[in-house]
Amino acid sequence: MSSSTSVAAPLPLRHGRGPTFATKAQPFLVFPNHCSGFPAPAAVRASPPPARLLAAAGASSGERDNRVQELRVPDYWLTPAGAAQESEWLRETLHKWLDDEYCPEPANVDISRTAARSYHESLTAGQSDVGEILMKMISDLEKLSYRESFHGAFSAANAAIRLITQKMESLSEE
Repeated sequence: MSSSTSVAAPLPLRHGRGPTFATKAQPFLVFPNHCSGFPAPAAVRASPPPARLLAAAGASSGERDNRVQELRVPDYWLTPAGAAQESEWLRETLHKWLDDEYCPEPANVDISRTAARSYHESLTAGQSDVGEILMKMISDLEKLSYRESFHGAFSAANAAIRLITQKMESLSEE
């Protein structure tokens, strides 16, 4: 009896070739309304986090410490002026990113405005932990309708946080 969770089952040898494998078909998703007619790209490309931001904390005697340091926004972003400046930067940058990554659509205005408002609220509340900012942003973005959009709350929030961490990394290199 075979398991319903197996992905591949070997087939008999064919004319001296090795065994072949029957695999389950993988779905190919096409977004019919995408501007270019090709599938929409992934919301945020998978790439390793900046090493400096996620460096191991206090490894001793050559052993690698697998704990990850908390990722926090700079303290000066938590001031009223800093929060206003950073949230406006996020609104503009995320809107441009959404337009460039997918295609310009009215939902991009609402998404970037909501993400910026959520970010501003987090910063003015003194929330500096990027993970907490992300969770609040997802919660706020989930209130929008994505019916006629190429993305959703999670992809938009992940893109926003990716832009924020890229800015943090560029500032730390200066």
